[in-house]
Amino acid sequence: MEFIVAIELGSSKMTGVAGKKNLDGSISILAVVKEDSSSFIRKGVIYNIDKTAQCISSIVKRLTTQLKTSISHVYVGVGGQSICSIKNVIVKNLPPDAIVTQEMVNELMDANRNMSYQEQEILDAATQEYKVDNQYQIEPVGIQCTRLEGNFLNILWRKEFYRKLNKCFDMAGVAIAEMYLAPLALADSVLTDAEKRSGCALVDLGADTTTVSVYYKNILRHLAVIPLGSNNITKDIASLQMEESQAEEMKLKYASALTENSDIDNSLMLNIDGDRAVESRKFIEIVEGRVEEIIENVWFQVPADYADRLLGGIILTGGGANLKNIETAFRNRTHVEKIRIARFVQQSISSKDQLITAQNAMMNTVLGILAKGDINCAGQEIDPNADLFTQHPSPITQHPTPQPREPRKANEIEPGVVITEAEKQQAEEERRRKEEEEEAQRQREIEENERRQRELEEAERKKRKENSGFKKVWKKFSKFLGDAITEE
Repeated sequence: MEFIVAIELGSSKMTGVAGKKNLDGSISILAVVKEDSSSFIRKGVIYNIDKTAQCISSIVKRLTTQLKTSISHVYVGVGGQSICSIKNVIVKNLPPDAIVTQEMVNELMDANRNMSYQEQEILDAATQEYKVDNQYQIEPVGIQCTRLEGNFLNILWRKEFYRKLNKCFDMAGVAIAEMYLAPLALADSVLTDAEKRSGCALVDLGADTTTVSVYYKNILRHLAVIPLGSNNITKDIASLQMEESQAEEMKLKYASALTENSDIDNSLMLNIDGDRAVESRKFIEIVEGRVEEIIENVWFQVPADYADRLLGGIILTGGGANLKNIETAFRNRTHVEKIRIARFVQQSISSKDQLITAQNAMMNTVLGILAKGDINCAGQEIDPNADLFTQHPSPITQHPTPQPREPRKANEIEPGVVITEAEKQQAEEERRRKEEEEEAQRQREIEENERRQRELEEAERKKRKENSGFKKVWKKFSKFLGDAITEE
């Protein structure tokens, strides 16, 4: 069995997806897992290493349970406030009558890559263009000049973030196949070539952060992460003296990015709970005030050189893009007429999981990371009679060892034996019946494991109150789970 595994470390949810790439380029989703991460990842920054490692381990184990195959390594998407972009210019003076060579261009690129930044390092570098004397060129090789200037957009991340991220995966016992910049993987999956070429701004409206990526002539021109997201709207609503869970429910039920004044009913009261309510106008003002702030910050991040070149428009995605009238609010504030919501990736995806089929823009990033993966992440098959949580994953291998062919099943036909049509039909029906029974059994096992996982998570939370030592809690958690599976 071959599949790719992608994990996105979001500020509200950590998501793991396993999918198989088909020969026609489509992707079949095999497993999807989501867990809350709001208590240990904030604005894309890891604050609690132990809890993050525990969550990564849980994600991988739950995927392993569904796949019935160990996971050798995973692809990881990084984003949030740990990344930023900085422009850099490298100049090379040439002798008279010199012709630009590829070696000269490589020297500029190497000089840029060797730039040092305090507490940060270059994760990726996007070449903007080259200035040959006084003219800008995308491909300068072969042009005669005396001055060659390289313009680069360096994408940086904090060294501390890299250290923490690796430590979390090491503690979880999960190997990283490759790290991808989440905003770039997202852009490759939701933007069209025409939008990138003609100029566009991709706005990923997340829970704690909003990421702005500006493209022009197929080149990333600017990348910025704003520390504002849809959770800020929830917290503002909660200021009306209610729990954040109630505020989130009200946001999903009543909130609109823009409401015409003529449509506001001053006498309308919105119920908070059985005993309390809030004025509709006051609720609208709170929501619109925060949305307006987010949009103004997004538009401020679009460089002035490209603000008038967004012929591809503004593309909205992420959970915040589901807010009612968000397109109209962006259109009114930015005066960009072409606004599109990217609710799903462009790749052909097949799945029965509701998180995928909902196509609500919340899974786009992790699916974009999955699409970029190209190395098989499958390890060894799991023995169904063994303890799924004590088996160790196989080491990283790009080419898994071929498995011996399984012995012929009882209802399979020995080669060379002639049988009648009736016998063929009977054998086929028997095979189909067994496959249906096996599939039903697998589904029951998955549901049982998920139920047991929820019970264990609840038990762990209770245990944590009695004993704050992480190792003691994890030891009890592992023993409890082992006993439960053994009893089964």
